[in-house]
Order: sequence, then C-alpha cells, then structure tokens
Amino acid sequence: MIKKLKATTKKTPKISKKIVEQVWQRPPVAVVLGHVDHGKSSLLEAIKDFNITKKESGGITQHIGAYEVEFNGKSLTFIDTPGHEAFSAMRSRGASVADIALLVVDAAQSVQPQTKEAIMAIKKAQIPMIVVLNKIDLPNADPEKIKRELAKVDILTESMGGAIPCVEVSAKEKTGIDELLEMILLVADMQGLTADLKVPAEGLIIESYMDGLKGPIATVIVEKGTLHAKDIIATDLALAKIKSLYDFSGKIIDKAHPSQPAIVLGFEKVPGVGEKFKTYLTAQAAASHLKTEVSKREINTTVIDIGAGQKVVNVILKGDVFGSIEAIEGMLKNLPQDQVTLRILKTEVGDINETDVKLAEYSKAVIIGFRVKITPGVMQILSKDATKRVRIKTFDIIYELIQEIRNGMEKSLGDEVVRKDIGKIKALIIFFGEKNRQIVGGKITEGEIRKGVKLEVIRGSEKVGAGRIINLQRNKKDMDKLVKGDECGILFEGNVKVEAQDILAAYVEERQKGVL
Repeated sequence: MIKKLKATTKKTPKISKKIVEQVWQRPPVAVVLGHVDHGKSSLLEAIKDFNITKKESGGITQHIGAYEVEFNGKSLTFIDTPGHEAFSAMRSRGASVADIALLVVDAAQSVQPQTKEAIMAIKKAQIPMIVVLNKIDLPNADPEKIKRELAKVDILTESMGGAIPCVEVSAKEKTGIDELLEMILLVADMQGLTADLKVPAEGLIIESYMDGLKGPIATVIVEKGTLHAKDIIATDLALAKIKSLYDFSGKIIDKAHPSQPAIVLGFEKVPGVGEKFKTYLTAQAAASHLKTEVSKREINTTVIDIGAGQKVVNVILKGDVFGSIEAIEGMLKNLPQDQVTLRILKTEVGDINETDVKLAEYSKAVIIGFRVKITPGVMQILSKDATKRVRIKTFDIIYELIQEIRNGMEKSLGDEVVRKDIGKIKALIIFFGEKNRQIVGGKITEGEIRKGVKLEVIRGSEKVGAGRIINLQRNKKDMDKLVKGDECGILFEGNVKVEAQDILAAYVEERQKGVL
C-alpha cells in the first residue's frame, strides 16, 4: 500500500509539469498611447534606451513598432503608436492586441484631442489603463490639474477616488521608470495572462514593408501558440514559408512565444497591417485559405464616381509601410472634394517603379512617394524620353505630402475672378453727355471710390447698365480716391445714360487662386 502511494505521488509532478509547459504564463503586452509630443517615444527610450525619436523625420514616430524589455527577471512587450490624429487607425489597432494601455499625458500641458481619442480606443478595446504623467521634471508641471481634466472625461485615477493607477515619470531624467514597470507587472498579475503553447501559432501583423534586398518583411506579435522558423503562415491576403525569424532587435531566433514581437521574412507579398495570421501544416492548406479569403475581399482602391464637368486629380501613392499608407489615405479622404475629385488609382508598398510610371503616363496621374526611393529604371526612362511628363514627388513627413496634394487640387481649379464691392455714389446732377460719356456730380454714400473702378448703374431696385470711372474730381481737382461723405464729380463711360438719383455701385475684380 505504501509503495502504491509513493508511485502515485511521483506521477503528480509530471502531470503538473506538462500543464505548465502547455499553459504558459505569458508576458504582458502594453500599448503606449497619447497626444503627439507628450513623450511616448522618449518614455520607451528611457525604459530601454530605444533611440526612436532621432531616427524619425520631424521628430515624430510615424510607424507602429513593438519592443521587448526585461525587468526584475520578467519580460514585457511594448507597442509604440504615433500620437498625431493621422494615425487614429494605427492607435486602435495597437490597443486591440494589447493587454494594458499606458495613457501618456504631458504633466506640463493639458488633455489634448488625441488624448481623448486614445481614451476612446482603450475603452473600445476593454483593457486596463495606467495613466502615465510624463515630464514631471518641468517647473510648470501640474499633475493634479491633469488628473482633474482626466476626471472630466471619465478617467478617475486612484487619488481622485477612482481605480485607475497613475504613475508620475520623467523620461528625460529617467525617474519613475521602475515604478511604472512594477505597476505594469502588478496589473498583469491581476489579469492572470496565460497562453497555450501547443496550439498552432496565431497572431497579428503589426507592420509590413518591402525591403529592396530581402523582399516583403512583417513585424508580428504572437498571440497564442509558438511560432517557429520554417513554419508556414498566411494572412487573408499573403502567404509565407518563413525563411528567417528575428526578435525586435534583429537577432535571429528559432521560435517566438505568445506576447513576443518577431520579424518574419518569407512572405510572397507584403501582408496587410492589422491582418491576423495563422499557421498551416502545408503550403497547399495555406494557399487554399488564401484563395477563399481573397475572393471575399475587394483589394483595389475604390474610384470615386465623377460628375459631369467635375475636375479630377489622379494620384498613385507609394509608401514604405502599410501603416503609413493607411494614415495618408485617411487624411486624403478628409480633403474637400466638392470642387475637385481626388482619385487614388493605386496604393502600394515599395519603391516607385516602371509600372507606376506607365500608369501615371496613361492616366495623367501624379506619383506621390512617402519615404521611398525612385528606382534606377524609372530615372533612366525619364532621362531618355523628355516627352514623358510624369510628375513624381517624394516626402519624408506626412503633413507636407498632404499639403502638396491639396495644393495640386487647388491649382487644378485655376484662378477665379472675384468681385469686391468698394463703395456707392448717389448721382445728384448730370452736367452733359457725349456719346457714351457723361459728367456726373454726386455724393459718396458708402465705402470709397477710386479712379478707374467699374460701376453698376442701379435705378430704383434694378440694374440698368454698367460702366467705369475715367476721371475722379473734388472741387475741380483730380483725385485718385475719395471716401464716404465726400462730394465728387466723375467722368463716367458706359452703356447707359445716368440719371439723377441713380445709385452708382463701384467694384473691383480680383483674381484669386482656387480654394478647396
């Protein structure tokens, strides 16, 4: 009997070990959200000396990225999202894959529109929030003021009687960072985050782009299962036989566990950002899934219907990563299109190539590139054939790109002649007339009158004719301008005979550039 009991007790740890191996306590994934310039990227730099800001054009993070750090022997994954309004879709996508949201607010400023938008994304994702008051080192920092402002948008921190943790930090001075990481781990422990390692790997495409030498590259976060090098994975639109698997820092790895960011090489085409990926046993099974999913989706950009006589600007949009293209398209859709229709004929990740030039030439489109290069083949085509009037413009900052397209749309409107009323004369006496000219005496009742301006002749309530002022006098002296209250004499030239009591409405015509 004793021997049997001993045998039973020996088996127990083996079962526990098997359970532990299958159900894994995964690291938390924290998404960093907040308004532009409130210090999200600087906060990540402080956590792990990430040199993000210096690498970004204009000092703004324009791509979503995932980063992994260790603290007190435990791993944490951070997703950095841009703060400007252009990237609302990227922020929402970041929140959907995360376990915890860090709402970063500048303690020396105030709650901004994108702060409120980030709060909405967090609530929509239904994940715990930690308020991070950054720049606490500044002399005008007022954390209590920020907490009161947050309370007005239904974000009650613990010190305000709520349940939301709040940590004060200075990314610049690297203070409060340990407290923040401890709070993240505490919130994660309360959630009891686990994942099954034995199921086929699944996850999310965080970013994707085309590398000139390595081909399509995707940054992914594994959500469940274990992703191995040499696995076959597919999204709704793209398939990959993984050639190489790297961690976020570029170090080659054999596998990636849940919550771990990884870089995947081996996709046949660039996958869409925000797409889910799954693992398949064979390429045939993955291709079958791909074919089914593609048939359900419309990949090409929708072309806006054009009304009769409507002006159109055609655009071919090339970007370095899908996240940027997504943000740019979102901003372009907000441009006014009641006078000019903007048609995006093609959106694609990768450098500007010969195919783009052919399409642009055929459709009279402008090629707009964001952080991409122009291939040597394109340069050769344009240099050999000067008759090819293909406009290509590249940009490193999204806001400059949007402004350029707006300027192009306004230019297509041409100049507009705008009438500007400047004054009125009440005709009191008519001295004489000769052919189409008259000398008229009157008084200026509104505005000002200048020599050479055009006139409308109003009799009663009707326009009876038009003309212009050949000469302007006061007290028999030539004048260039007179104002309200002045009596004047004018030499009128027009297509009607002016009568006493007529109102002569003076106006000028100005050319103005078209405005959307």
